[in-house]
Amino acid sequence: MTTATMNKSDLMAPPVVQTMQQRSLIIGAIAAVASVAGAFLAPGSFYSAYLTGFMFWLGLSLGCMAILMLYHLVGGAWGTVIRRILESGMMTIPLMFVLFIPILLHLPKLYFWARPGLTDPKIVEIAHSYLNFNGILLRYILYFAIWIGMAYFLNRWSTEQDSIAGQSTLRFRALSSIGLVIYSLTISFAVIDWVMSLQARWISTIYGLLFIAGEALSAFCFAVVIEGILGKRKPMSQYLTDTEVHDHGKFMLAFVMVWAYFNFSQWLIIWAGNLPEEIPWYMRRLNGGWEAVGLFLVVFHFAVPFALLLSRQLKRKARTLVWLASWLIFMRIVDIFWHVEPASHPTFHVSWVHFTIIAGIGGLWMAYFFHNLRSRPLLPVNAPQTLRLLEPSHE
Repeated sequence: MTTATMNKSDLMAPPVVQTMQQRSLIIGAIAAVASVAGAFLAPGSFYSAYLTGFMFWLGLSLGCMAILMLYHLVGGAWGTVIRRILESGMMTIPLMFVLFIPILLHLPKLYFWARPGLTDPKIVEIAHSYLNFNGILLRYILYFAIWIGMAYFLNRWSTEQDSIAGQSTLRFRALSSIGLVIYSLTISFAVIDWVMSLQARWISTIYGLLFIAGEALSAFCFAVVIEGILGKRKPMSQYLTDTEVHDHGKFMLAFVMVWAYFNFSQWLIIWAGNLPEEIPWYMRRLNGGWEAVGLFLVVFHFAVPFALLLSRQLKRKARTLVWLASWLIFMRIVDIFWHVEPASHPTFHVSWVHFTIIAGIGGLWMAYFFHNLRSRPLLPVNAPQTLRLLEPSHE
C-alpha cells in the first residue's frame, strides 16, 4: 500500500462493522425490554444494577475522550491507529446523557438522602445544601454539557481534517490541555454525586481518581479488543503492527498499576487514620460476602494482569492481548459493582437484572459506537502521523 493510491474509500471500516452494529442493536433492544420488566419484577435490585451498568458504559465513553485528548497532547502512532475508535466511543456521550434520566427520576430508590423523613442532622444539612434534586439536576446538565461540548469540537475538527490537508493541530492540543483538567474535575464531582453519595456520611478525597484510572484502563482495553477484530481485515491489517499493539499493552499495564496504587492509597490512609467517619465504607465491603469480591479484585484486577503484562512477548501478540483486555473489561464491571451494590445490600447480592441491564445499555452503546465508526475512514486521512503509517516500510 502506498500513499499515492490511498483514498478515503480505501480506509473505510470493513463490512463486519455493519454486521456487528446490527447484532448489537438487536441484543441491546431485547436486553432493554428485559431490563424494563426487571424494574417491576425485581425493583429491589433494578436501580442499583442500573447505576452499575450506567457508570461502566459512561466510564468507557469518557475514558475514550480522555485517552484521545492525551494522544492529541503527546502524539505518536499508538494513538493514530486507534484514534477513530476513541472518537467513535467518545461520541456515545449523548446516549449516556439520555440514559441518566431513569436515575434522575428515581433518586429516592437509590439514595437515602433523597428520601423523606431524614433525622440525621448532618445528612439533613448536606441534603439542603448540596445533595438535593435541583442540585443533582443542574450539575448533571452541566457535566454533560461540558463533556458533549468537548467531544463535539474534537470530533468536528477531526472530520474537517479529513477534508482539508495541512490543517494545524494546535487547536487539538489547546483543547486537550485544558480538557483533561476539566474532565478530571467534572468526573470527580459526578462520582461524588452519583456513587460516593450512596453512603453520604463517608468522604474520600481520592475517590474520583479511582474512577479516572478505571475509565482510562477501560478505554485502552476496549480499543485493544476492537483493533483485535479489525486488525484481521483491511484496511487496519495493513497498518496495525506489533509495535502499536505492544504500546497499547504497555498502557494497559500502566493503568492497571495506577488503579491499584490509588485504591491502595485510599485503603492505607483510611486504615492508618482509623476514624469512625472513614471506615464504614470499607466495613460494608469487607463483610457479608463482599470481602470475597474485594479479594477477587485484588487478585484478578491487579495481581494476575500485572504479572502477565510484564511479558513483552504477550504484549506484542494481539490475540493474547485481546483475551486479557476482555477480562479486564469484565473486571471493570466487577469493580463498579463492588462500589455500588454493597450500599443497597449489606450481604452479597447479584440478580439477573444486573446482566440484562449491562447487556441492554451495552448493546445500545455498541450499536451507536459501530454507527460512528462506519461514518468515517478508520485513519484520520490528513493527520501528520497517518502518512508514516501508510508507508510500505512501516513495521
